[in-house]
Amino acid sequence: MDRVIYTAMSAASQTLNQQAITSHNLANVSTTGFRAQLTAMKAVPIVGSQTKQTRTMVTATTPMFDSAMGEFNYTGRNLDVALAQDHWLAIQLPDGSEAYTRNGAIQIDQNGTLNVQGYPLVGDNGVLTVPQQSQVSISSDGTLSALGAGNKPTTIAQAGKIKKVHLERHEIVRGDNGFFQLTDEARNQRGAVLQDNPQAKLMSGVLEGSNVNPVSTMVDLISHSRQFEMQMKEIMTADENAQKANQILSLT
Repeated sequence: MDRVIYTAMSAASQTLNQQAITSHNLANVSTTGFRAQLTAMKAVPIVGSQTKQTRTMVTATTPMFDSAMGEFNYTGRNLDVALAQDHWLAIQLPDGSEAYTRNGAIQIDQNGTLNVQGYPLVGDNGVLTVPQQSQVSISSDGTLSALGAGNKPTTIAQAGKIKKVHLERHEIVRGDNGFFQLTDEARNQRGAVLQDNPQAKLMSGVLEGSNVNPVSTMVDLISHSRQFEMQMKEIMTADENAQKANQILSLT
């Protein structure tokens, strides 16, 4: 009975966490390049003493994400790009470190800096900038071509090259800011700053959508709710059994 209460209690707590993650995925069903977060749970024993294990609790395993590709949506916008599987764009965080994203909706701020979601986009030689009010196009290898406002078409010039990195699923982890960063093991093997992958190609005028399936995610949300109700009922049943056992003992 002791095991039942602790297992059901910890499972209910983890189910609430699962429900929060599923709700977060559902809220990002329209977010460009979003990767759905996955959860898994396992039962683990609690060591009550050095010689005897008692009670079993449920805990979440290492967080993962769904690496499946989202649907490609044609936008026709020059600064929208999409990448093939396992290729990522690099952005610069406020602390100077690199993070990675599949969101190819590139913007240009008032200073001419290219950014994604407000974070500077990184090229082969650092943060990418273009002349203000210039017309920018992106080739399949990531080369930026900029034509200054009022200039003749013959004066178009290269303004840098977007860095594209290849990362396997096990090499990155999602950060609290929504971007992905290298795991400690991958950083030790490949370094803190990755080099451009010349084999990676960009598709201009296209954006990759979220890989969240709204129908299955809604079903998961209902399933988590039912699981929580079942676990709470298990706790109540164990409590009722304990009360009846106490009554029987008091009679004797």
